[in-house]
Amino acid sequence: MDDPIPSPYDLLFQALSLIPTRHYLYALFILWTVFFYNFLEFHFLGDTLLHYFKCRVNLIFHPDSPLYNDVVSRCRILHGRYVATPWLASPHLQTCFLNFNGLPPVFSYTRLLFRASDGGTIALDWLTNSDVLDGDLRNQREITKQDTTPIAVVVPGLTSDSSSAYLKHLAYNTAKSGWNVVISNHRGLGGVSVTSDRFYNAGWTEDIRVVIRYLQQEYPLAPLFAIGTSIGANILVKYLGEEGEKTPLRGAVAICSPWDLLIGDRFICRTLKQKLYDRALTIGLQGYAQLHEPQYTRLADWEGIKKSRSIRDFDNHATCHVGKFETVDTYYRKSSSTQYVGNVAVPLLCISALDDPLCTKEAIPWEECWANKNIVLATTNHGGHLAFFEGLTASSLWWVRATNEFLGALSCSRHMHVQKIQESRSSESGKQEEPSINQGPYLNTAEDGLVAAVKYEQNTNITAPSSEEATQLLNQTGPQCEDNVTKTSFNKLCRQRKGSIWLVGYIGVVTGFPLVGMLINYLLRKKQRPTTSTNL
Repeated sequence: MDDPIPSPYDLLFQALSLIPTRHYLYALFILWTVFFYNFLEFHFLGDTLLHYFKCRVNLIFHPDSPLYNDVVSRCRILHGRYVATPWLASPHLQTCFLNFNGLPPVFSYTRLLFRASDGGTIALDWLTNSDVLDGDLRNQREITKQDTTPIAVVVPGLTSDSSSAYLKHLAYNTAKSGWNVVISNHRGLGGVSVTSDRFYNAGWTEDIRVVIRYLQQEYPLAPLFAIGTSIGANILVKYLGEEGEKTPLRGAVAICSPWDLLIGDRFICRTLKQKLYDRALTIGLQGYAQLHEPQYTRLADWEGIKKSRSIRDFDNHATCHVGKFETVDTYYRKSSSTQYVGNVAVPLLCISALDDPLCTKEAIPWEECWANKNIVLATTNHGGHLAFFEGLTASSLWWVRATNEFLGALSCSRHMHVQKIQESRSSESGKQEEPSINQGPYLNTAEDGLVAAVKYEQNTNITAPSSEEATQLLNQTGPQCEDNVTKTSFNKLCRQRKGSIWLVGYIGVVTGFPLVGMLINYLLRKKQRPTTSTNL
């Protein structure tokens, strides 16, 4: 009797049993590595094989942008490539490493508590250039009103304060580059209690507005610049769009801005990885609320805050109550900076990573940035959220170096923004006042505190000096700066009116000949009348 034919599955199991166990372990390790490589979005192999193509910095700007042509075109870092640290070649590893360690420099700030008009307290943490250069970071020196060192105002991200690793990288390297740095901590952060019923949110621009105004008054000779990170970048861009030409800032940088909060809300709950970030940020917000439980208990839904499982839940139970928003979507729409991009009037560099796990590239306003000649948008394929680690030791952040290079080039150029203040002119009905330099509708405020009119529109061919010429004159030192402005304006007026003066003279001579002839004829007739009478 023939033996039964074995089942194909039996043969397969018999063959598999002949394979050594270590080979199964090898296969399992390979499969796990492939899954892990794709899940964490590693790009080490791509960086190694396609280094020349995938690591370039992509710049978006208007073809006629003077900011790019005269400033950004000289920035080598922005025209180079960003290559991530090999052992951090993943947006998730970079982002997590930055928050859990980040290898920040060691130093201490000088703190100044600023009291807002509504009673709120804002902690301003300073790190000056002299502190870093002296090498003794424990003996900070105060800045005087006569100091002309440029000041960089930093707006932190969500639940971040001056102790965050990325802000320490930024503050130290910027101060080392010759700047004075002040970090404007959000209300209730940095170890400061909330002293009013007002909390910060993603669209709250009043704090940065009053801080910049205070710095302008306190240090009138120091040019002001601003750097916003994450939610702070959204706040900064929104502030720039609201202020337009009126802001005293000379330039700004926005790093990893969420741009459109409504799109970001949809993105952060899309996949498992994004939901993990959403949950982690919610825990951070709940910790922030826990620090100020008495105020939140009185102003918001405390039970809802404790039960929140997402940022949207927290905003529904906390932010909407405190900020008086009808719905969460209303809050997101009103607080998004995308709608303010077109009104930005100061030189602005925006840096974003296309693999940012928190702020999606779908929210980047590409066309709006391209249409505004004051904006240059720089994007990299990799970098994570506020990380951009580079080098084998991950000791530096690429975006910090790019920011310092841009601000350094901008501060030495003629494209720094000059504040324009709308002057209110009292006029009687039906009567126009005599124009003068003190009544001009726009004033240019220079670094040395002098003010000069730059434009007065009227039905005349007389024009005042351009804003660039006025700025160059006002930046001169010496007691005769105001006289130089007056003389230059008079000389320019004479040059522009020279042709008109000759024309008036020519018309006067031509039209004057008949009048002179009539006068001579009248005098001759008067003399001839007596002679004629005698003869008669």
